[in-house]
Amino acid sequence: MPQSLAKVYVHLVFSTKNREPLLIEAVRADLHAYMAGILRDLESPVVEINTEPDHAHVLFILSRTRALSVLVRELKSGSSAWIKTRGDGFTAFHWQNGYGAFSVSQSAVNDVREYIRRQHEHHKLVSFQDEFRAFLRRYEITFDERYVWD
Repeated sequence: MPQSLAKVYVHLVFSTKNREPLLIEAVRADLHAYMAGILRDLESPVVEINTEPDHAHVLFILSRTRALSVLVRELKSGSSAWIKTRGDGFTAFHWQNGYGAFSVSQSAVNDVREYIRRQHEHHKLVSFQDEFRAFLRRYEITFDERYVWD
């Protein structure tokens, strides 16, 4: 086949360093737009994005020519640099070192979009850490609790 075709959806989840609640409502919409721009420039268009004070959920289509780890590194470093320009309260901002990336089937895209949109309501009942552990269990990812959080 002379042409390479792919459409791989990724649900990316990562938190602020030490889960600090730094992502205040006043910066979220601009942060989402900035992050979407980074991924667009990396040929990985965003389908849905939302943040809570201590973490981010991003559903995007993975570029067929770029490694996931490179995309995540660029997304986190670029958005971290941007948010540090938003005022004195953000000068020490950092994302956690790691991330979770989970495959999403075409048939589940709308459900995942809705899940991401409803993060505020979801986290009235479930902490980020419990949510992330549930993702790891659902995707049968072996993990050591000592190394998941930073």
